[in-house]
Amino acid sequence: MSRFASGKHSFGYCDKTGFRYPTKDLVPEIVNQRPTGFLVGKDVVDPDQPQLQLGKVKVDDPRALRNPRPDRAMDESRELFAFDPVGGGVTELGSRTVGLDIEAQSGTVTVTTS
Repeated sequence: MSRFASGKHSFGYCDKTGFRYPTKDLVPEIVNQRPTGFLVGKDVVDPDQPQLQLGKVKVDDPRALRNPRPDRAMDESRELFAFDPVGGGVTELGSRTVGLDIEAQSGTVTVTTS
């Protein structure tokens, strides 16, 4: 029966950087879900990136619905609304916006093309 020594005091060299590491800190390098045969230090190992394997996994992301049934009965569902924090007084949500009045002016722009 063959056995290996525990090697608790042994060291090895990283195949990527050449730095000295304890052998327990050397891990195999994985590229494209396959080991390359290199042993690299735990602090310099690059994890295998899933975005480099596009096309291996079939992805279907439909966006449109077949035969949609929108709510046509309620007029409230067709209204647009937004929170407007600028104004004077107390809003419906209870916040105080006194002194936050806003003024705007608009001008005209003339565009000439030739």
